[in-house]
Amino acid sequence: MFAYLVAVWLLLIGLYGVVTSRHLVHLVLCIGVMQASTYVLLLAVGWRNGGQAPIFADIPSSTPVVDPVVQALTLTDVVVEATVTAVLLALTVQAHKRFGTCDPDALGALRG
Repeated sequence: MFAYLVAVWLLLIGLYGVVTSRHLVHLVLCIGVMQASTYVLLLAVGWRNGGQAPIFADIPSSTPVVDPVVQALTLTDVVVEATVTAVLLALTVQAHKRFGTCDPDALGALRG
C-alpha cells in the first residue's frame, strides 16, 4: 500500500512542477519525476512478499516468485523515458537557439 502512495505522490509532485514550470529544462525534469511514478507503480504491482527470482532450477515449484513480466515492463519504461528525455532536451536546445528563450510563456507569445 505504501508503494502506491509513493507512486501517487511522485505523480502529483511532477504534475505540480509541470503546471508551475517557467523553464523548459525544469519542465522536462518534472516529466521525468512523473515517469518515475510509473516505475514505482509497476514494481509495486509485481511485488510478492517472500517472492524469489523466477528461476525454478534451484527452488521448488511451489515457492512464490515475483512477476518477471512487470520487471521487463519497468525496464522498457526506463528506456522509453530516457529516449523521451533526450528528445525533449534536444528540442529545448533548439528552441533556445532559435528563439533565445526557454520560457514556455515567452515561446507562446512568439508564436502568435
